[in-house]
Amino acid sequence: MTREQLAHVLRAVARISGERDILIIGSQSILGSYPEDALPARATGSMEVDTAFFTDPDGAKADIVDVNLGEFSEFHNEFGYYPQGVSVSTGVFPAGWRDRLVVFETPGTGPGRGLCLEPHDCILAKLVRFDEKDLDFAVALVRAGLISLDVLAERAGTLPAHPAVIDRIQNWINAMRSR
Repeated sequence: MTREQLAHVLRAVARISGERDILIIGSQSILGSYPEDALPARATGSMEVDTAFFTDPDGAKADIVDVNLGEFSEFHNEFGYYPQGVSVSTGVFPAGWRDRLVVFETPGTGPGRGLCLEPHDCILAKLVRFDEKDLDFAVALVRAGLISLDVLAERAGTLPAHPAVIDRIQNWINAMRSR
């Protein structure tokens, strides 16, 4: 995915939801911090943008996004990428993550703007899930020098997750240090 495609998704989601601020919590949130040409290919390969809203307690806006713009919609069929409406509670994020959101706003995002996870917070959310594609994403960004293992280690302890999950993340971080 490119920043231009992300802007297109944000524009469409803002129009259909009536919301200006769209939280991007998946891997494509990395585009809020880096242009696609500064990222490894593994970091921009997804054609799905996880979108959420702070003002969507019942998930109605997420449902509107899915039905009208989501996977297998006309939007997806025409452009080859799509937003997926999710809940803010879908992810597990370290303490202070809301204060570190990266605003992605261009003339192309209007009337919306993206509130993207800060890259380290994004990686930690991926490490909580710990599935293969998320690990590949994390490794690619660490190897590209875009993620600090020290920052990950510091923030991992603030995750609202089971201690065993935090230990698994710390073990992964230590394994990455020795590579």
